[in-house]
Amino acid sequence: MKKSKYLFAIITFLMSFGCALVIANSMFGNILFGERPINLLDKIQEGDMIFQTSQSKQAEAIQIATNSKFSHCGIIFIEKGKKYVFEAVQPVKFTPLEAWITRGKENHFVVTRLKNASTILNAQTIQKMKVYGKSLNNKEYDRYFGWSDDKLYCSELIWKIYKNGAGIELCPLQKLKDFNLKDIRVQAILAEKYGAKIPLEESVVAPSNLEQSKIVTKIIDTY
Repeated sequence: MKKSKYLFAIITFLMSFGCALVIANSMFGNILFGERPINLLDKIQEGDMIFQTSQSKQAEAIQIATNSKFSHCGIIFIEKGKKYVFEAVQPVKFTPLEAWITRGKENHFVVTRLKNASTILNAQTIQKMKVYGKSLNNKEYDRYFGWSDDKLYCSELIWKIYKNGAGIELCPLQKLKDFNLKDIRVQAILAEKYGAKIPLEESVVAPSNLEQSKIVTKIIDTY
């Protein structure tokens, strides 16, 4: 008799737990056990910009200098039905979206989109952006943050794709001297890169400048 009651209690619990899982999945998507909901990535479109906290050596210095949690970014393009992040690392390249996300700190990321993307980023404009972007594919990463097209860094790549492919300036450019360069961690990176000749007048654009642009809106924030 006791065994029957015990077995009945276990079965009842398992059935209740199973129903709870079904309800949770139907309400929130595939968020159980730390999995990222598939429908979240489905919201991402071509031309969207994606930001993360990278885990590179200079990431902390970039965050401090720009007063932002973001240290890396890329632009979304679709190739043969699959979403990629076109990014300036070493070298400039296409990275599958899911792989790009898992490279960031704790898999967190933010996605932004041009506010009037539905009218401005038509198929023809996206194609122009992709053609210009592909002309920069495989270029070397610019660890010195120069503004020439010989080498590129992440936010520079996005800014130039929008400017040259769509005729849009996402944000005003800044000078290197405009950022917070007083922190000793930032100064250490600057000394390593430039020695005593820091190019304070160099035109630059940071991931934070793009993320905070007045002409974009936030689509996804997993932080």
